[in-house]
Amino acid sequence: MTTDTPDEDGFTGQDMSHAVGADAATGGSATATADIAVRTEDVWKIYAQEPEDVEAVRGVSLEIREGDFMTMAGPSGSGKTTLLNLLGGLTRPTRGRIWVRDKEITNFSGKELARMRLESIGFVFQAFNLLPVLSALENAEFSLLLRGVPAEERHRRVQELFAEIGLDGLESRKPARLSGGQQQRVAVARAVVGEPTLVLADEPTANLDSHSSDDLLDVMERLNREHGTTFLFSTHDPRVVERARRRVSLVDGQIVSDERG
Repeated sequence: MTTDTPDEDGFTGQDMSHAVGADAATGGSATATADIAVRTEDVWKIYAQEPEDVEAVRGVSLEIREGDFMTMAGPSGSGKTTLLNLLGGLTRPTRGRIWVRDKEITNFSGKELARMRLESIGFVFQAFNLLPVLSALENAEFSLLLRGVPAEERHRRVQELFAEIGLDGLESRKPARLSGGQQQRVAVARAVVGEPTLVLADEPTANLDSHSSDDLLDVMERLNREHGTTFLFSTHDPRVVERARRRVSLVDGQIVSDERG
């Protein structure tokens, strides 16, 4: 079986141009149904290490439906971050297949994956990962800028979103002049402003106090409820798990439970 090396896998988001994409073409075969945002079929991720290979993700088959507000939880080493990377096109499976909407991305080139991420996946990181030299508005419109959306349209969309999530009046502030909760709301705005198929949130409340965490979750729940934005959280935070309407648990790279309600 083909194996991969560990340094391919990282969901840190330090290079935002890598996470949100660059110019590329798309392709793939239509196999997923219309209400499925992302689907995996028998996906494995295996890393070559001594003295033996590491099976980080083991035969995961998962359907994420449009409008899901779901968590993925498990102990350290359970494969949560690796699976997020696979779903977001940040790393390729060792074997198995992945679709985003009706496009199979399993064998996409690097440029095709970059375009897919830019157009279809929103990322929210634990450490916010805002660009310090840009204003709140400029950070939030970053993915739209890469997609070639005209400035007037970018500004309109971000300002409307800021008004909705409680950031109106803060458009010109740099990240250093925003609270942690405000910075993470800017990051959420950046993730959702392009109306992605799926938003992947990796421990989004980890660096926030309880009040800011609750405010952030209120915002994300409202975006899910009112706009149908699909969220997948990787989290240890019981407050996030409690609010989720679907809860997936991983142990040793495998899904051991998948509950709704």
